[in-house]
Amino acid sequence: MPEMTLLGWFHTILGIGAVLSGFYAILRYKIISLENKVGRAYIILTLIVAGSALAIYNQGGFGVAHVLAVLTLVALSGAIIMEKFQLFGSFSKYFQALGYTSTFLFHMIPAITDFLRRIPVGDPFVDSFEAPLLINFQLSFLLIYFVGIIMQMFWLKNRRY
Repeated sequence: MPEMTLLGWFHTILGIGAVLSGFYAILRYKIISLENKVGRAYIILTLIVAGSALAIYNQGGFGVAHVLAVLTLVALSGAIIMEKFQLFGSFSKYFQALGYTSTFLFHMIPAITDFLRRIPVGDPFVDSFEAPLLINFQLSFLLIYFVGIIMQMFWLKNRRY
């Protein structure tokens, strides 16, 4: 793994802040939303982290992490539009939850990949993208994401306005 650059540290520290605030928002409010401070913090941090990811090219060009950053920006934009403008009426809340929660998954995939490929220093847990430990973590996050989305959809359906 290449050395961490100043931009890499900035990206990583803000990414940790985004993941922690997103996790708290989902635990506390069941969804991520602009309506509360922690949701706004998550959205702003996620925007900065995805944007900074597009500027990191120390592993050989445009890669999977860059694709996830673009998907994050698209999902974030869609979720904000759904929350602000309610383009699909009462169904907008479901698309909002899907968009914001998808960005959370898009944080976790590169975060665990980078973590397992860097730690412990000098003898990382995994040495390739095909390592079973890494694949199992990513599949676990995907399963948690699907379960979480289903739970959010039921919560939104039963929520009183």
